[in-house]
Amino acid sequence: MTDAEISALRLSCPIHLPGHRAITPAQSFAQMATWCEEHQVQHDTYGEGELVQDFEKKVAALLGMEAGLFCITGTLTQVTALRLACEERGSSLVALHASSHILVHERSNYQLLQHFQALQIGNPHRPWTKKDLQAQPEKIAAAQYELPMREIGGQLPAWEELDDIKTYCREQDIHLHMDGARLWEAAAGYGRSLAEVAAGFDTAYVSFYKGIGGLGGAMLLGSSDFLAKARVWMHRQGGSVFRRSPYVVAAAMQFDARLAALPACFARTQWLYEELRAYPQLKLNPATPQCNMLHLHLPVDKEKAIAIRNRIAQEHGIWLFNNAVHTALPGQCMFEWYVGGNLLTLEDNTVRLALQLLAAALQDHA
Repeated sequence: MTDAEISALRLSCPIHLPGHRAITPAQSFAQMATWCEEHQVQHDTYGEGELVQDFEKKVAALLGMEAGLFCITGTLTQVTALRLACEERGSSLVALHASSHILVHERSNYQLLQHFQALQIGNPHRPWTKKDLQAQPEKIAAAQYELPMREIGGQLPAWEELDDIKTYCREQDIHLHMDGARLWEAAAGYGRSLAEVAAGFDTAYVSFYKGIGGLGGAMLLGSSDFLAKARVWMHRQGGSVFRRSPYVVAAAMQFDARLAALPACFARTQWLYEELRAYPQLKLNPATPQCNMLHLHLPVDKEKAIAIRNRIAQEHGIWLFNNAVHTALPGQCMFEWYVGGNLLTLEDNTVRLALQLLAAALQDHA
């Protein structure tokens, strides 16, 4: 099937398991227009305006940070923060996990743009620890921690381990930066407030188009002095767009509701794990729920998994997952489930039917 045919098939399914309910551009823009009317929103000019500043203050307060800076992309935001941390400490070394978005998805921007030098630490399949950081003999300027770690199934470090890392970085003058693209989900998984999770980080990046469901956009949070430097570098790299209001509105209008739903999404994830116990051929990573996302490993290769997904979609109108990828072992693959509004609102028996159909299809391929 072509990409266009797959997209049409997905849209034709009345039942979707992953993520949140998709809405059309017309529906999204109409909701934005209504919200703007209700709140008498005015455009910003290069990020200056009540809408943007109020949202920056709101998010900063939630994280217990001094200030926030709305940015156009996370890719621009994180390397800028880490560059500045290196400049402040006279070392170009940044500790990153092998699954860091910077290493996996950003086309070597940190290296080609001469932001810093990356030093990989830890077990590639597990969250990194204080011992991993202590094992480095060189002067490290900064360390990035992604909460949760999306590429390894949404894993989180134990709360005590994270606390030890925060203390160690403070004692060693290592700038601790949070990749909080899914911080909202991490807080629900820990059962802690956003401020408790963010406490001890020098800076944090958050995203507004993933769990929040906005059009795009990110925010860098930290001290006012640090963000003043970051603002200059955002401008130098082309990140100072004329109007940020569409991105802020798309996030702000549903921000509170999305945050409020995350504990229920995590509880639904815990329920899903219990249901999956009945299907030993489906392997879960992590083994126990840590936030409202997971990786499901299947005993078939990627092509067979995609064919199974498409057939179930055609015959039953159920969209199981968005993509599958190869794994290290031959004849296996995995896909990601983000437990959002779709799984939260589906009837239990509908989810059970989807699992039964998947398991039966896998059995046919055994």
